[in-house]
Amino acid sequence: MEHSTEFGAKYDAVDAYKDVEPVTTLKRDASELIERARERGSPILITQNGKATAVLQDVESFERQRRALLLLKLLVQGERDYESGRTLTRAEARRRFDGVLEKHAERKR
Repeated sequence: MEHSTEFGAKYDAVDAYKDVEPVTTLKRDASELIERARERGSPILITQNGKATAVLQDVESFERQRRALLLLKLLVQGERDYESGRTLTRAEARRRFDGVLEKHAERKR
């Protein structure tokens, strides 16, 4: 199944996975597949009737992926802010950052 990214790059979702298993294997050997995903740190594509339907992924790699995606979203937002003129001087940014740190420290007290 071919998809396009926001930037026009094309990729095949199924080909991106090196490990593919049918749903019957998941039903029969769920704990083994979970262990495999954990050991390899890579997701397993689950198919049903020959079509990709789900992904089994260990928690650590899922969290790494979520953090990476968040970072990319922040980078895109920063680029958009810059392009639209929503910028701060270094001094303004420092004042805001110090204010946030101060509020955070007050909450901890």
